[in-house]
Amino acid sequence: MSHDTSDRNLRILLASRPERAPSAENFTLEEAPVPEPGEGEVLLKVLYLSLDPYMRGRMSSAKSYARPLEIGEVMEGGTVARVMASRHPGFAEGDIVLSYSGWQRFALSDGTGLQKLDPARAPVSTALGVLGMPGFTAYAGLLTIGKPKPGETVVVAAASGAVGSVVGQIARIKGARAVGIAGGPEKCAFLRDELGFDAVVDHHAADFAEQLAAACPDGIDVYFENVGGKVWEAVFPLLNTYARVPVCGLIAQYNLGDAPPAGPDRLPGLMRQVLTRSLTIRGFIQTEFADQRPAFLEEAAGWIASGQLRYREDIVDGLENAPEAFRGLLEGRNFGKLVIRVAAE
Repeated sequence: MSHDTSDRNLRILLASRPERAPSAENFTLEEAPVPEPGEGEVLLKVLYLSLDPYMRGRMSSAKSYARPLEIGEVMEGGTVARVMASRHPGFAEGDIVLSYSGWQRFALSDGTGLQKLDPARAPVSTALGVLGMPGFTAYAGLLTIGKPKPGETVVVAAASGAVGSVVGQIARIKGARAVGIAGGPEKCAFLRDELGFDAVVDHHAADFAEQLAAACPDGIDVYFENVGGKVWEAVFPLLNTYARVPVCGLIAQYNLGDAPPAGPDRLPGLMRQVLTRSLTIRGFIQTEFADQRPAFLEEAAGWIASGQLRYREDIVDGLENAPEAFRGLLEGRNFGKLVIRVAAE
């Protein structure tokens, strides 16, 4: 295909439901004509597509907090897009907007849910990361459920990722001690040297549980859970009385299927500890706290300007590379907020 395809819409659809880890066969790439906006609509050209772990749940038919995607639907996702043509009074050609256009180059919108972005305020890709849904997930979950106090110990897994990196930095801004868990020396060095975490533990280490205990001599007051699996096993014995556990994800379990794990039933032991240690374990979806968004945007923008809140983006070029990049995200291959650059700004 040597001819110019920029006037065609490339879309990535859900082809089949993954049994465990998603594979290339679960996605279909299709070309289609660029749609024409009708009355009250805008044509969007996607510049950046956010890839996030929650998308794995949408590919499955299992009951969850959101409707699963149907086979043949465009994969969902947050996007930053440019208005190419407008028949909507609220938007003009050239506007840059935060939208929910999914895995495609072009999309139509009736304006619902579109948010204008100011490219002068921050790089527009940050609307998908530190100033977007992941950053807000960290802010709302940590502050509303975790409620870290000065001097307390806050532990977060996947700490170099889009959510975890913000959790640790906000914990420090609030005067707490931030302990980050990440995979590999490069991510751990980034947390320590660039983001200023107080302690960092590599979950690939053979003595991971011992290292975590040594990093938390006063126990753990807040554990921001987004991974589950062996990290939770190491954290759980260290939780203090009255510890708070905001739960926003369980990446380690997403590709395991729905069958219960083999082995003894450990739920009774967990519940006994919840009772005897007065633990709070609270799952949440960031939309529950939507009323906090304006405060978050104002505070986070201020923290970025003052250098208290730093971020890292992992940008992959080309929409056609989204399926493979997404598979890597679920395995921890990304470093920072994973974004697909669909078109040049």
